[in-house]
Amino acid sequence: MNQKPAITSVPINEIIANRWSGRAYDTEQPVEKEQLMALLEAARWAPSCFGDQPYRYLVWFRDDENSRWEDAFKCIAPVNQEWVKNAPVLIAAIAYSKFKRNGNPNMWGQYDTGAASENLCLQAVSMGMMAHQMGGFSADALIEAFSIPGDFTPMAMIAVGWPAPADTLEGLLHDREIMERVRSPLSDNFFLNEWGNGIK
Repeated sequence: MNQKPAITSVPINEIIANRWSGRAYDTEQPVEKEQLMALLEAARWAPSCFGDQPYRYLVWFRDDENSRWEDAFKCIAPVNQEWVKNAPVLIAAIAYSKFKRNGNPNMWGQYDTGAASENLCLQAVSMGMMAHQMGGFSADALIEAFSIPGDFTPMAMIAVGWPAPADTLEGLLHDREIMERVRSPLSDNFFLNEWGNGIK
């Protein structure tokens, strides 16, 4: 695996530091159902407004003959298909726009779905796996292919599997796999007391 821990300004939890969106997946090692269930359980215990759990997840196993993995794969942008084809599991993260409890609009549904998805990704890291979230997919195609109801919004596709060496990829994909990870300084995005007063 191509280890690329975050270079942080202060120490942070190792699992968080080691989470990154790699693209090199081991084509031989499957994700077992029990392992998948641990990822979903981690997502289930994410915080959500009123504990309403507005997220839904559609899951496909690539090598399951009854799976619709190929239909899900077709919804992914071609640039991502180049590497997603090696991932043994695909997951769609979908946000419900209303509260289950009363049917009122839930303006936090997408936020809560993101929180649940990050829990899933961190659980994957803790198990030695890799989960890569993508915005490069057609939400409309996914809605049509899987009859997703109108009150639900596909937010991301997530490729899940076991990491492989970077040299299993070629060209630009390989270059991106070994590229240094960077983030803006804390002071660009985190403010103290006043807007724009970057925390230091």
